[in-house]
Amino acid sequence: MKKDLQQYAHIPLKQVTNRVWRTYSGGALIDHWKKDSPEVDNSFPEEWIMSTVTARGKNRPVDEGLTKVETPSGLLPLKDLIDSDKQLYLGEKLAEKFGTTGVLIKMLDSQERLTIQVHPDKRYAKEILNSSFGKTESWYVLNTREIDGEKSVIYMGFKKGVTREQWEGYFYDQDIEGMLNSLHKIEVKPGDAFMIYGGVPHAIGSGCFLMEVQEPTDYTMRVEKTTPAGLQITDELIHQGVGEKTMLDCFHYDHYTLEEAMDKWKVKPELVEASEGFTFNTIFNKTHTDCFGLSELDLDGEYTVKANGSFYVIVVYQGEGTLLCNGKEYSYAQGDEIFISAAIENITLKSDINSKLLLCYPPS
Repeated sequence: MKKDLQQYAHIPLKQVTNRVWRTYSGGALIDHWKKDSPEVDNSFPEEWIMSTVTARGKNRPVDEGLTKVETPSGLLPLKDLIDSDKQLYLGEKLAEKFGTTGVLIKMLDSQERLTIQVHPDKRYAKEILNSSFGKTESWYVLNTREIDGEKSVIYMGFKKGVTREQWEGYFYDQDIEGMLNSLHKIEVKPGDAFMIYGGVPHAIGSGCFLMEVQEPTDYTMRVEKTTPAGLQITDELIHQGVGEKTMLDCFHYDHYTLEEAMDKWKVKPELVEASEGFTFNTIFNKTHTDCFGLSELDLDGEYTVKANGSFYVIVVYQGEGTLLCNGKEYSYAQGDEIFISAAIENITLKSDINSKLLLCYPPS
């Protein structure tokens, strides 16, 4: 069976829909992107892409979050394919260093503001959670919508002068207004990009549709015990089982002016190459983090993606076309999520309809 699974490393693998339950509502813009009807907001506001990570949630299915891909033999878990030959699927260096994809990709659409939260950096993850990965992440804003007249915003980083003592007081008093006022509030628009390093407090406001590329864990420390919509959050989802005091150690208590915060965390996409038929931009790369990468290909013609020794993932945000791989032609369309293994030397993409393709990469 193991040998049989290795054959699929030589073809592009499309993921089937993989929606995940969360403590907030949203998802209508994911339906819109996927061209699904009806377009509804509910408790499945995230699409997890090429995931070998299970979601954390009480009384949820044990395999929630794990990706299945289409193969000539039917649907198979991506994790099973990778485990059959990690070097073939992931690439030699990635297989030896991590033994996993090393990255988690999500599409996230918020109808309501998410709870104020923080994720562990690598040191905290290793010492407290016994994990090789923290949860440094990135946001690339794809679309926005006004909810109840409110424009789309994010909250990020402590304002100048905020202290740990103040923050702990707001938490124990559950002073949500005090906590929100401690963070920078930033209006966002499509094309905006931000790094959210482990330890940085943050919250996504309502009406944000974004791609989130992150380290492959679901560790989230929350400081609101009730969501904005009134859902009570369990202790496990507040502090991940480490207790409130240790949870508060997860925050980095650095504080910045708004200008300093934007300079530190907002990322400007940079042009890599362009021609009459394409524009290729890098968004997140080694300048920002060694945890993952993200590029964007605007295609009105043809472009060849060359192998770099590891797998990558193509997310089709818009457009239609074909993908030539190992002498065979495959179609792509808006909403597709495609795993390209390390065994594939190169692929050629050709657009039939102007396309925007997001290329996601594992740790460098």
